[in-house]
Amino acid sequence: MVSKKLSPLTIVVNLTVLFLVVLWTLPTAGLLISSLRDKDQIVASGWWTALGTSSQNAIYRAPPPSAQVEETGVFVISGNVFEDNAGSVSAFGININAPAAYEPGQTAERNDGSKLTLQENGDFRIESATAFEGSRGDRIFFTASVPPRFTLENYQTVLTAEGLGKSFLNSLTVAIPSTIIPILVAAFAAYALAWMKFPGRALLLAVIVGLLVVPLQMSLIPLLKMYNGVGAFFGVPAKGYVGIWLAHMGFGLPLAIYLLRNYIAGLPREIMESARVDGASDFEIFTKIVLPLSYPALASFAIFQFLWTWNDLLVAMVFLGTGDNELVLTGRLVNLLGSRGGNWEILTASAFVTIIVPLLVFFGLQRYLVRGLLAGSVKGG
Repeated sequence: MVSKKLSPLTIVVNLTVLFLVVLWTLPTAGLLISSLRDKDQIVASGWWTALGTSSQNAIYRAPPPSAQVEETGVFVISGNVFEDNAGSVSAFGININAPAAYEPGQTAERNDGSKLTLQENGDFRIESATAFEGSRGDRIFFTASVPPRFTLENYQTVLTAEGLGKSFLNSLTVAIPSTIIPILVAAFAAYALAWMKFPGRALLLAVIVGLLVVPLQMSLIPLLKMYNGVGAFFGVPAKGYVGIWLAHMGFGLPLAIYLLRNYIAGLPREIMESARVDGASDFEIFTKIVLPLSYPALASFAIFQFLWTWNDLLVAMVFLGTGDNELVLTGRLVNLLGSRGGNWEILTASAFVTIIVPLLVFFGLQRYLVRGLLAGSVKGG
């Protein structure tokens, strides 16, 4: 049996693909694991320690004085610092400056004369010779080893947020037309630039290539002013779906035309010439020959365009607004993070909620990619 020796180029390609797969899989796996972890554990340790016990510094608020019980002349407040009785206390303290001053089982004397005892399993007992007063319970500072805990509460918080369904529909209303319209316009323009001869074709192509380097942020305000002016002339509202569709079309057309033009220009010339000899018009050649052969390029650009429009927040805020009825999904999830963006459990769960639809689009277009590759194959004659 003769073993086939791999060429150096094949080895490099395989290693590169493996590196890219690992580079994409590890952060995604970490994001998924973090979205299923308890919020306290996310802050305390990294996702790679999710299956192990984590050490956390925590603060527990004891029950108020109204929960005290008198036992043989001593007033007692007791309980457990763990919500689900899962964990192990390694140290505790009575103030924030010394959170690990005592070991489990020891008794700490407080400034008011009361005594605090905290066991390793989390059971605590606060006793005093006089009755406790006030409306709030004392704080207990402790360090604990907490076993791994996985929960769906993060997803429940995200999915049950008020207005999330409306924002989801808003994102679909923005993303679907913003993907289809640029592809249709770019496909016609790419065919004209590739196979139709007219004055200024090279200059027009150069302008399109130049527009690829124009930053979106630089052209956003001038485009908005122009749209408002035209909209006021025709009586079109300044905020609406039409504006954001046109904005996404304008920002996506240069790259779409450039990619599709290069692909369409590489199609076999013999097919075009045979169709013209048979009396086919440019429109018939485009719809019956070019489009079926261009499925791979069209599907590839559709994936990128949909990903951009689905995750877009800046253009949506400018052309659609930030009201409850106009807010897209990304904007709604940003609001869930809070003003300081410290809710990591919401961030990780929101990330997976937002990538569900793009993943469905990607895997749905995979079969069109394969079909386009088969339809674009040409037999040599």
